[in-house]
Amino acid sequence: MQPFIVNLKGLSRGESHFEWEAGAEFFESFGNEDILDAQVKAEATVVNKGARIEVNCSLEGSVTVPCDRCLDDLKLEFSTGFEETYLPEGTELDLGQDVYDFVCTSLPIVRVHPDGECNEDTIKYLSK
Repeated sequence: MQPFIVNLKGLSRGESHFEWEAGAEFFESFGNEDILDAQVKAEATVVNKGARIEVNCSLEGSVTVPCDRCLDDLKLEFSTGFEETYLPEGTELDLGQDVYDFVCTSLPIVRVHPDGECNEDTIKYLSK
């Protein structure tokens, strides 16, 4: 089963709870080559109100990206979430785009190791 899909067929009215996990392949499916590795955990409360679906989703985990300074792997932790109301038109509600967007926007624009943790050999070349 693809992560972040809520099957609306047979979804009872009221609250339902979902948990998903995804890795780097999830980001690859969006064409994102900057995320080298990932561990995403999502927990969602989905409230079926008939014509509309309310979702409260919390996201936690980490992604590994290249450091903007030394290009070595940099692991970034994140914790974010979203609340949305959807008017679904089919039998599935795909939350994948929202999960992708909220994880990516939670990451810092400048992605560098803390001072002193970059690859020393690369820093030597940069400081010449």
